[in-house]
Amino acid sequence: MDTAPDRTAPAPTRYLTPDELHWAGETIEAISTAFASKVVGQARLQETLLIALLTGGHVLLESVPGLAKTTAAQTIAQAVGGKFHRIQCTPDLLPSDIVGTQVYNQHSGTFETQLGPVHANFVLLDEINRSSAKTQSAMLEAMQERQTSIGDKSYALPDPFLVLATQNPIEQEGTYPLPEAQMDRFMLKDVLDYPSPAEEAEVLRRIDSGIFLTASEPVVSVADVKRLQALVGRVYIDPAIVNYVVGIGYVTRHPRDYIEPRLAGYVDFGASPRASIAFTSAARARALVDGRNHVVPDDVKALTHRVLRHRVTLGFEAAADEMAVESIIDAMVNGIRTP
Repeated sequence: MDTAPDRTAPAPTRYLTPDELHWAGETIEAISTAFASKVVGQARLQETLLIALLTGGHVLLESVPGLAKTTAAQTIAQAVGGKFHRIQCTPDLLPSDIVGTQVYNQHSGTFETQLGPVHANFVLLDEINRSSAKTQSAMLEAMQERQTSIGDKSYALPDPFLVLATQNPIEQEGTYPLPEAQMDRFMLKDVLDYPSPAEEAEVLRRIDSGIFLTASEPVVSVADVKRLQALVGRVYIDPAIVNYVVGIGYVTRHPRDYIEPRLAGYVDFGASPRASIAFTSAARARALVDGRNHVVPDDVKALTHRVLRHRVTLGFEAAADEMAVESIIDAMVNGIRTP
């Protein structure tokens, strides 16, 4: 899977200095501490949200109700002093309910633009698969172009801008599955598990202590988040790891050459180049969260499920045989050499 460098040479990168790495570590630790004060356990969810925050990527969260998805999103927003809006998706939700609309003012005789709840730093789309396809498509422009169009004008979204969408894997009646084009625009997809008995007991103790009744004060600023995002782009990634990332994407598109035919037969479509872009950005952010100024192969391996589970499309045979997409992803990753 090794490829020779092409004609395009990367621009010289000014690597992170020890002072910058120390500041980033302290800032990320402050956000993590604020998160842990409200959310019990969910270490992988914390890492996922930190990676999304540091890269400006969007996250799709899947779990049964009651596993603190809304609390986690609101806690991250409060920790950085960002504006947070929650949108409950229902079948009768209209695109204008999300992006905004023009309202006629009888006193002035003109139309006035009222921006919708998507104009916030953190937007939680709760049960996104319960909204209609037309409403889901209204989010595509916001997620990709970071703007909305109302009438004949475009309105830029705040910076940073992060969409956290949730979907419920049960009660599929009355839902509209997300199309592949929209799924691909989520950098990561995480699946949440039930807490352990000890973690659930700690949740009850915190409720009794009243910790959830008071709003948390910001521990960092939005300007700090922008600086962190700039530092992520300067985390070093070796060309060998870039080839490794590209190789993983290639294997998802040509599985029959790398994994056993039985597993390859379950795969209908592989991941798009957006997966490689997501791998690179997320691996850099994970390295910075871990206190490093360079990416290691374990950063990529730790992200394979979150980057690929919503991008590798399986056929109906996989559902009939109860074959999990994560098992096929593991086989694909094990089919190529780790640098």
